[in-house]
Amino acid sequence: MRSLARGLGAAVLASAVLAVPAAVPAAADGGSPESFTIEDSRITESSGLAASRAHPGVFWTHNDSDDGPYVYAVDSATGRTVATVTLAGIDPRDVEAVSVGPDGHVYVGDIGDNLGGSWPEVWIYRFPEPKKLRDTTVTPVRHTVRYDGGPRDAESLMVHPKTGRVYIVSKREEGGGLYEGPAELSASGVNTFRRIADIGLWATDGAFSPDGTRLVVRSYFEARAYRWAARGASGAGSAGARIEPIGQPSLPMQRQGESVSFTRDGRALMYGTEGVQSRVTRVALQGELLPDSAAKAAGTAKGEQGGSGRESGDRSGAASQDEDRNLVVGGLTVAGAVVLVLGLRRLVRRR
Repeated sequence: MRSLARGLGAAVLASAVLAVPAAVPAAADGGSPESFTIEDSRITESSGLAASRAHPGVFWTHNDSDDGPYVYAVDSATGRTVATVTLAGIDPRDVEAVSVGPDGHVYVGDIGDNLGGSWPEVWIYRFPEPKKLRDTTVTPVRHTVRYDGGPRDAESLMVHPKTGRVYIVSKREEGGGLYEGPAELSASGVNTFRRIADIGLWATDGAFSPDGTRLVVRSYFEARAYRWAARGASGAGSAGARIEPIGQPSLPMQRQGESVSFTRDGRALMYGTEGVQSRVTRVALQGELLPDSAAKAAGTAKGEQGGSGRESGDRSGAASQDEDRNLVVGGLTVAGAVVLVLGLRRLVRRR
């Protein structure tokens, strides 16, 4: 059964690849990274992605389960790993997400639950982002997480860049929900995350914009953007009051899309996928999808240019839209093909 699943999966994906036009590299704006390929042969299941705050052009990533307590810093200019951080004293179960907080720490989410939400608690590991990029071993702070309402399966962890508050998007139940952690995570007690909004996606990752005004959540075949509204002075807020849907960013076709991160300037998204030498694809943002600070900067630049011409970010966005059209392959859409492959993988695991 395992060999049959692999054979069918390879055949379906091969057909899809033959039908997809060659990708057009996205333009880089003002030092913003371009699309790149992760060259490290150890990184075969890149499941999370986060732009470094301390090192421009560097992204933190990690494998899914069964790799060990490792987090990798990848240089987008070369695709090479420039540092491997080993988390001492950690035996990860199902690491699915990574984010960098305003406190200068990297947050790693051991929050996956392939048993459909049956583990009573999951964990977040936190360590200072290294000032120098080199192989090192650190002892992270470990935060225990439980959900109000019972266990959840999740792959999306986001740290707000202004408040430092941690959020998780669940994956399965009711199409996914946005969960908010306490104002400050405790290292000694249990941190209860409470549902504050519905998302409605089979979410595989999420990310805040650098200025904290936008939230993007992705699934295998769709991405959604939200305007992030600050709470009132009293701190009160009802479920759904903090986010406002504003559109769907373009999503490139990927083998198994697992991650998303904003670029440091906020003008583009970087989408990652699992696989050997996986591709991280840059997609520029426009209109309401642009974070407030990026839109202001773009408007200032346009005014200085006399309002003529289009920015390179617009061109790269158009190129990316050409890449993610829904193609039909032998009576199956590419999306359907990937669903078939994922279903076969799950069937093999159960056997």
